Amino acid sequence: MALLKPAHPSPLHPSPLSGSTQISRRTALAALPGLAATPTLSTLAGLAGLGLPGITHAQTPGTVRLQSWPLNAPTFTGIHDIAPAPDGGVWFSAQRSGHLGWFDPRTGKSELVALGSGSSPHGVIAGPDGAAWLTDGGQNAIARVSWPSREVKVFPLPTGTPRANLNTCAFDGDGNLWFTGQNGYVGKVEVRTGTVTVKESPRGRGPYGICATPKGDVWWCSLAGSFIAQLDRKTGESRIVEPPTPRQGARRVWSDSKGRIWVSEWNSGNLSVHDPALGTGPSSWRAWKAPGTEPHIYAVYVDHKDIVWASEWSSNALLRFDPATEKFEMITMPRPAASVRQILGRPGEVWLPESGTEFVTVVKTA
Repeated sequence: MALLKPAHPSPLHPSPLSGSTQISRRTALAALPGLAATPTLSTLAGLAGLGLPGITHAQTPGTVRLQSWPLNAPTFTGIHDIAPAPDGGVWFSAQRSGHLGWFDPRTGKSELVALGSGSSPHGVIAGPDGAAWLTDGGQNAIARVSWPSREVKVFPLPTGTPRANLNTCAFDGDGNLWFTGQNGYVGKVEVRTGTVTVKESPRGRGPYGICATPKGDVWWCSLAGSFIAQLDRKTGESRIVEPPTPRQGARRVWSDSKGRIWVSEWNSGNLSVHDPALGTGPSSWRAWKAPGTEPHIYAVYVDHKDIVWASEWSSNALLRFDPATEKFEMITMPRPAASVRQILGRPGEVWLPESGTEFVTVVKTA
């Protein structure tokens, strides 16, 4: 897939402040001391775009606060995915420069850890061992970076495996790592032994997002194949579940606390959910059209309160969806063409990598 989109408006990535209130820096600074009135979402986006911390917007329920930082890395990173690190910082995959990135929100500084010759990492997550684990398409390998020692270990795919175009990864309930390759592969790292196995995915090209449920089961989705699938943790075989919307372009998946699988549908613009407890038929699915004109949903993440977050590229926005009310709230991103490809978080924080701008953003929900 293309690594980056240009950081300027385009037909697919309109300016986030078009049709909303434009705010000068002077006006924003004057408004800071009292914030007598609760700012609108468009006002929030305008203020956040100035890099001013602590701007809040009351939502229902609770309070949401958006804060952004430029990466200020020593080189252009091509930030792609992000994952909270155990030390309070956040890791990110630097796809263009071939590094694991670490951003410290306390200082605003970034650090880059080289992963190896030809590296081009796509996904990054925190492992149960406290290390960063990455899918490295450039090296056709899984990379592990111990923390805080920053020691890099590479787990190559088996000899003879074609270029898999590695995408994302997740740990199952046994502590083993599963990963997807968009060129048509699903694989596993047996963490105890370091053994890597790979299978060709059903229906060929397309494996993209992957997640684990609270019970430790692993699900993945196919962007090109427009389906989701559950992995057999013993055999590595995949059981396909068909979404009711044809050719929907299932891009990323995430589990809520009940084991329901939430799906970002890139082609259809739907946010959908599959409940495995209800079988595999149409009645096991629900879907909601995202707001905006011709929406394209890329990333999806479910927080610890079972609120669903998604990135919507056509409106350059972050969506907050409450399953209890079945309503969306839209937060326009502060910069044009933010290109948020992944969302991850920890209690009270939702983290967004802006691959189109080289910024990192957090939404504080507590």
